Amino acid sequence: MDRSQLLKGLLDIIVLRVLDDEDGYGYEILGRLRRAGFDELGDASVYGTLRRLYRAGHLSTYVLPSESGPHRKYYALTEPGRKHLRHMRDAWEDVSAKMRHLLDAPTKG
Repeated sequence: MDRSQLLKGLLDIIVLRVLDDEDGYGYEILGRLRRAGFDELGDASVYGTLRRLYRAGHLSTYVLPSESGPHRKYYALTEPGRKHLRHMRDAWEDVSAKMRHLLDAPTKG
């Protein structure tokens, strides 16, 4: 399986987690993701995820002026977004623990 396909399935939890600490605008969110090691996530995928999470009510937006160009649209987690992140995190912990157990189990050969 291509790693990028696995990451596409995790984009919601990745983006929500990045915004859980601090609001951010698109380019800045991409920078946080890159610093976290998610270099292979495409810009279009991240921006599309932001729009989808906004439409689903998990994010809100607000606009602030920028000293270095046009106004910036910031994204912030809503309370439903925080709840969704908690549910996704619980699901991740469950699946991750099961995968760790499966991968660490001795193989019969």
